Amino acid sequence: MTLLAVDQEKCRRDGICTTVCPVGIITQKSEQDFPQLIEGGEELCIHCGHCVAVCPHTAMSHQSVPAADCPPVNKDWLLSPEQAEHFLRNRRSIRVYKDKAVPREVLARLIKIARHAPSGHNRQPVKWLVVYSAEDVQRLAGMVIDWMRHLIKEQSPLVAMLHLKRVVAGWEAGIDPVNRNAPHLIIAHGDKEDSTVQTSGTIALTYLELITTAFGLGACWAGFFHAAALFWPPLQKTLKLAEDQIICGAMMVGYPRFKYHRQPVRKEPEISWR
Repeated sequence: MTLLAVDQEKCRRDGICTTVCPVGIITQKSEQDFPQLIEGGEELCIHCGHCVAVCPHTAMSHQSVPAADCPPVNKDWLLSPEQAEHFLRNRRSIRVYKDKAVPREVLARLIKIARHAPSGHNRQPVKWLVVYSAEDVQRLAGMVIDWMRHLIKEQSPLVAMLHLKRVVAGWEAGIDPVNRNAPHLIIAHGDKEDSTVQTSGTIALTYLELITTAFGLGACWAGFFHAAALFWPPLQKTLKLAEDQIICGAMMVGYPRFKYHRQPVRKEPEISWR
């Protein structure tokens, strides 16, 4: 098939696909004509699938986004504003986990859901590294502590800013303030030269964190680990990522040991109107 295929038996020539195309490569000369690609459209297409997803008649298919591979929207599952707000407010950063591994297929499903996060120009640049072994997660936490000890020795301004002496003292007392004894660590990374990868990785990890709730799991951003992974060569060497890769962030994942029963309030947002 060509890049786009229009089922002329189903197409109502309503122009919806031409209107929503983000890069404006679908045209319709008149109400009597069927939609088609503009000249050079193949090179400009970002393969987002909007044209397939928006057609109410299943008349459009795309070479890399076949209509048959795109499940329909289940209207009965769409959240009301109240349900969506409840879901988002119910999110908690989980820092206390059960000593229980999450099945690999569940973690893989989380990542497959997170891949649907938006990315600039639909580049989908995020790659994933799963540190599955709880022992390896702890070993990496110890390397983060080594980085903190180095910063303390070098009298870095980060020591006071991030209370690193307290973090190290907690570790030495048998507490894990770095990876929180989480059973798993999921790392998002991508090409250093891709200007979209940091933002795309952050959004994808946010999707990942949110969806864990629906699986009875919990997650927390591994900020200390992320910082160390950016600046501490021994940790970088251990992760064995290619030199052209950069870490966008990391997420602790596991089964929460406790349930939360209230939704804490937040400070009022500061809003400016123009």
